[in-house]
Amino acid sequence: MKPLSDEFTAFIGIDWADRKHDICLQGAHGERREFSRIEHKVDAIDQWAISMRQRFGGPIAVALELTKGPLVYALQKYDFFVLFPINPATLAKYREAFKPSRAKDDPTDAEHALELLMHHRERLTALNPQSVPMRTLLHLVEQRRRVVDDKTRFTNRLGYALKQYFPQALDWFDHTDTIVFCDFLTRWPTLLQVKRARATSVRAFFWSHNVRCVNVIDERIQAIKSARALTEDVAVITAYRLQALVLVDQLRVTLQAIDRFDAQIAEIAPSLPDYALFKSLPGAGPHLTPRLLVAFGEQRERFATAAEIQKYSGVAPVTERSGNKCWIHWRWQCPTFLRQTFVEWAAQTINKSFWAGAFYRQQRDKGSSHQAAVRALAFKWMRILYRCWQTRTPYDESIYLNALKQRGSPLLSKLATQT
Repeated sequence: MKPLSDEFTAFIGIDWADRKHDICLQGAHGERREFSRIEHKVDAIDQWAISMRQRFGGPIAVALELTKGPLVYALQKYDFFVLFPINPATLAKYREAFKPSRAKDDPTDAEHALELLMHHRERLTALNPQSVPMRTLLHLVEQRRRVVDDKTRFTNRLGYALKQYFPQALDWFDHTDTIVFCDFLTRWPTLLQVKRARATSVRAFFWSHNVRCVNVIDERIQAIKSARALTEDVAVITAYRLQALVLVDQLRVTLQAIDRFDAQIAEIAPSLPDYALFKSLPGAGPHLTPRLLVAFGEQRERFATAAEIQKYSGVAPVTERSGNKCWIHWRWQCPTFLRQTFVEWAAQTINKSFWAGAFYRQQRDKGSSHQAAVRALAFKWMRILYRCWQTRTPYDESIYLNALKQRGSPLLSKLATQT
């Protein structure tokens, strides 16, 4: 490793906050540390960055507890800054090593970040942004997941409201997170209103929403005629009717937002070189393919082994040993969205991949819960995906089954009993 003074002209530790950032600075050829504070405003950050360039030139190493966010995006505009993200848990443990009382101060945290950068830089990895399309897709799939979570929240709240005064509406529809359900409640928000509607109007409504199964429509019309009110309390009906209508409006906007995200993702994802590699995976589909694509990314040097991405994603379990005790648990500190991606996709492969289904059932037979079995399957899948990703080779089920046969895997006996 090169001496510090030969690689960087200055070292900076930043403790970020919503409205201000504390900074600890030390030049490469000096021992004096300087403390300062800047406001989280575009002009203030730009003025500070320009002053650093005029004073030290470049490159300048910067340590902070972020891999993304407004401050990171602001500093990435300047090519003379080299950003080194530090895990917040690492900085917290470093602070506690010298302050058992757990006393905390923002300028001190900035100094601790500077010390970690200067003394343990070989353990830190500089932030190296991927291409613009890949980063765009990454933000899109993450934001889409948040909108999907909003949809789930609105649907649950809407279901709760309807159960208070109009529970029949939940029985008449298989899915409540649809536009047809929203439009139905907008037109007939109470049981009394829908019972007063003519059968021809109800039938025309479903036909206009592409519900063309005559038996289904007739069953719903008959159910509407025979339905009895849960309550006739005007106070309850008035309040929850209004709440249901408000939630319907929110749910409709959320569903439209998901469609807009899907359209943007479908436009960008196929343009990336590895898209076909992940599209061919069993159970990936239009939603999980882009998520798997950004999970691995395009920087193949980022993970030296499959074990590294298994640990980073949180799929690999953690083993703690002390004396005669041994405890295995899942990782508490990891990118949650990344772990969700692998686990959710693994669950989809149970009925799409022959060996994956057999492996899942084998884990359940051993006494594992559904979630534990799916995580074990995701762990196994990730080794396969890593190899395909590194070699740029599409996954082939027959090749993997032959590999299992050559190794004499006990999984083949389970596959044989199923056939």
